[in-house]
Amino acid sequence: MQFYCESLTTYKRLKTREVKVGNLLIGNGHPIRVQTMTTTDTMDTLATVEQSIRCIEAGAELVRITAPSKKEAENLQNIKDELRKRGYDTPLVADIHFTPNAAEIAARIIEKVRVNPGNYVDKKKFEQIEYTDAEYAEEIERIRERFTPLVRICKEHGTAMRIGTNHGSLSDRIMSRYGDTAIGMVESAMEFLRIARSEDYHNIILSMKSSNPQVMVQAYRLLIKHMEEEFGECYPLHLGVTEAGDGEDGRIKSAIGIGTLLEDGIGDTIRVSLTEDPEFEIPVCRDLVKRYSAIDQRSATRGLVPAINKLPYSPFAYKRRESFEVGNIGAKHVPVVIADLSGIDAIQHEHLQRVGYTYNAATDKWNISDSAADYIFTGHQLLNFDLPGTLKVIVYPATWEEAPDKQKYFPIFSDKGYTEANAKSGLQNFVMVDCFNDETPITDFSFLDELANDPTVVLCLSSTNANALQSIRRMFMELELRAIKNPVVLITDSSWQTPDEHLIHFATETGGLFLDGFGDGICLGYSSKSKMDTVNVSGRTYLEVKDRYQFTNNTAFSILQATRTRISKTEYISCPSCGRTLFDLQETTAKIRAVTNHLKGVKIAIMGCIVNGPGEMADADFGYVGSGPGKITLYKGKEIVKRNVPSEVAVDELISLLKENEAWIETSSVS
Repeated sequence: MQFYCESLTTYKRLKTREVKVGNLLIGNGHPIRVQTMTTTDTMDTLATVEQSIRCIEAGAELVRITAPSKKEAENLQNIKDELRKRGYDTPLVADIHFTPNAAEIAARIIEKVRVNPGNYVDKKKFEQIEYTDAEYAEEIERIRERFTPLVRICKEHGTAMRIGTNHGSLSDRIMSRYGDTAIGMVESAMEFLRIARSEDYHNIILSMKSSNPQVMVQAYRLLIKHMEEEFGECYPLHLGVTEAGDGEDGRIKSAIGIGTLLEDGIGDTIRVSLTEDPEFEIPVCRDLVKRYSAIDQRSATRGLVPAINKLPYSPFAYKRRESFEVGNIGAKHVPVVIADLSGIDAIQHEHLQRVGYTYNAATDKWNISDSAADYIFTGHQLLNFDLPGTLKVIVYPATWEEAPDKQKYFPIFSDKGYTEANAKSGLQNFVMVDCFNDETPITDFSFLDELANDPTVVLCLSSTNANALQSIRRMFMELELRAIKNPVVLITDSSWQTPDEHLIHFATETGGLFLDGFGDGICLGYSSKSKMDTVNVSGRTYLEVKDRYQFTNNTAFSILQATRTRISKTEYISCPSCGRTLFDLQETTAKIRAVTNHLKGVKIAIMGCIVNGPGEMADADFGYVGSGPGKITLYKGKEIVKRNVPSEVAVDELISLLKENEAWIETSSVS
């Protein structure tokens, strides 16, 4: 394989081994399977069965159940028997951490076990230990001795296995040699995979999960590369962004990580980890997967987009594309957000509130939020009121020529329109390029050469192709190969119908490009085929037309936040509830968000138990972790600050911790 997938310019599924999980086939071109995980106490057989049924009826093709000890593993038999008695034959997966004995029991009962190589044999103590080569080899043999019995049981009983690496729970041994890196995640899984292969056991699925989509995507790509180089084949891949959170942010973060890989044909089964009831994860999974069911449509652009023989960038490490500065776009500026308000007939002060600007008529002042758009596109419309000082307007060329303030208004041209125009801005010109559509000869890039390195031009890349991400990415490669350094804004329109569909479309098609370092701005909109009726998404109501602009503006900022390219708000790393959770995770998450959502740039992890505790909050500044019934342990980074805090006062203690570390801002001082 030349790259990390079958094709970078078209859609083609990565070929993987076929794995059988009960009556379900995964990999080898079979449909992408969707799954979730129960949140009930595994010892409560009836509650677990009934929740599993709700998930299955919502569309789950696998249901995962936690088995933290031998007693839960043994009770899987009762759960399985009751489900089969009720006529449900959906495969069950046992989630194992720390307890090999539980895994060996579960493997004899249900169809699949999931083990985490970071804590199945190793115990993470967050110690810096230097291993000699001989000591490292001894550790591998210790793992082989402890892991091989499970492999043999799975082989004997026809049980599948997922080797699931988590970014935050890498062992001290892996950390000592590879650090907290994507390659460390890969090697953690490869050690276990080599042992399984030595036993001629291949009924294996792998995953590389992280709460950071950038790390997650790089790890999967590296895993494919290493499997191909070492084994000459790939095992099926389970995709997921761990601890994605809830609401729009959880959906966007998941879509960026999972969708980026699905776009390249990577992924055989997925789970969206939301801090919500598990049956609500399934519709989001299905919205992600259904984008790839129309294979004929996605293959239709094959031949329109020219092949690439050599990548001019590394897909395994983040590096932002080099560009020069045009106004506040490009170079070292954070990506800008452009709000498309062209659908509003007569824009007034109140319309700008949808995109972050609130006007106070009494004081004649504007309040500017952290999620205020940098530019608005108004099409043919000049505004009849004074604008906030930071806001600029993009209009069509004829309208721009009539604008009295050429410092505030800038024209947007088509690619050929710019080269043919007589009047242009001496400061900023936006130039639209529809990448590799039917009218663009795939070998003729002369229009790029005419725009190349014009110090006033901001390129706006979009694509009407079914494979829009691949088409725009290929144009970025052309810019790199031709040393064209103009800044680029990503333009994405959605023709989907529901808010979740829009979120997934926007996040997938732009997020994957930002993760690869492409893009100096973002503009989201809707095609004529889409609609935005009065709907409820993630507990928030958006009204037709009036609030669709707020929706796209918030989505744009959330995409930049999730890709770590522009931080504009508090980030929450929150695990889904499961049978291990020691408090009401949804209620607690909502309570913490309510009092901390003004802390721009602070990352707070909210973890239900020690399994998803210090490990999976590796990326967080502060942590709130269940340590026992009604007890919370507070962290600063990976360091325990307060142990066994009563849950009724734990949120107040978290606020005190934030204040002690100068991470707290009083809400009265936030404009």
